[in-house]
Amino acid sequence: QVQLVESGGGLVQPGGSLRLSCAASGSILRINAMGWYRQAPGKQREMVATITSAGSTNYADSVKGRFTISRDNAKNTMYLQMSSLKPEDTAVYYCNALVTQPYGVSNSYWGQGTQVTVEP
Repeated sequence: QVQLVESGGGLVQPGGSLRLSCAASGSILRINAMGWYRQAPGKQREMVATITSAGSTNYADSVKGRFTISRDNAKNTMYLQMSSLKPEDTAVYYCNALVTQPYGVSNSYWGQGTQVTVEP
């Protein structure tokens, strides 16, 4: 099994910054693509940013220029640096990882989510 644990969420004022982390552990041979997703109350889960094992990134238009996704492959950890936060960024943020496990089995895993609240 594989566990993804997010941390770094919290309450921040508009214009502020937060850094989320997602640490993967367990039966891991290789972590392929990883990504951050978010879900606001009453809305569907949406992609925020993704990153390949080689470091190629993709961002939702709503966060381009404000958020930066990165990863440390040696630590099996992914980060999301969020700046210039807006109230509309308020959501539960989830990390996702496509993991290749021993014997070549690949599965997608989700973390439990971390709350980000942006308000005065």
